[in-house]
Amino acid sequence: MAIPAYNFQKVAVANARVIHNSRMAPVIFIPGSSATQNRFDALIKELNSRSTGHSYFKITVKTDDSLSTTGKISPGDNEPFIVVGFENNKDGYSNIKKQARWFSIAMTWLQKRYRFNNFVGIGHSNGGLIYTLYLEKYLDQDDLTINKLMTIGTPYNLSEKNIANRTEILSDMIKDKSALPKDLRMWSIAGTENYSDDGIVPVESVEAGKYVYQDQVRQYTLINVTGDNSQHSDLPQNREIVGYIQQYMLTNPNQNRPGTRGNPTQPSASSSSQKK
Repeated sequence: MAIPAYNFQKVAVANARVIHNSRMAPVIFIPGSSATQNRFDALIKELNSRSTGHSYFKITVKTDDSLSTTGKISPGDNEPFIVVGFENNKDGYSNIKKQARWFSIAMTWLQKRYRFNNFVGIGHSNGGLIYTLYLEKYLDQDDLTINKLMTIGTPYNLSEKNIANRTEILSDMIKDKSALPKDLRMWSIAGTENYSDDGIVPVESVEAGKYVYQDQVRQYTLINVTGDNSQHSDLPQNREIVGYIQQYMLTNPNQNRPGTRGNPTQPSASSSSQKK
């Protein structure tokens, strides 16, 4: 009797999440190491030249767990663009683990303030690693749903080309992969400047993401991008990738917000600081 009741409860909770999904479902970006909250300015500008009605809001999580914000989310915007960066944006597994925790602090604050319960995630470079650790260790799936995730040039095995040489971070992500959301649709994009890497990240390292996501989530898709702007730092501005974001990640590419004119491509000058 106990097992059927438990399974019924799980199904009921899952159905409740679907039925009561909030109208707002932000697209939340995480930049890579050494990049700031301004990393996606060019990408957001391009996306907002192709669509309308998306606010642009930025957060920097400081080392003392406080938040500094720039911009605002306009009333009636159901799909705002939000970037979460970190005061300590340095490379290295120990820092990436800290950044995953800081990201969870920003998500808790955002969710309480804007009352959404589902979102879309995009991570560039180590931003994809931060997202993966967040999903495995911090996401409360009974409270918040990630609908789709796209990682761009993410080095799942760091600088290793040989998958037999698994780094500590890849081994840890594989070990905890059962915690990933089962209904997640995931795209991993690799840049190939010279058909072996994007100038920094080996293609094999990006492809190693399959050992984390494949057969764990609803959909895992690997895409290789070549040609102009396929270098690692240029990938967020690559027009093909912008097209993939527009096609796969945006649900409401053109929103009609009352009282809004033009495209909100840049955040306003207003800023604030919040403590967890």
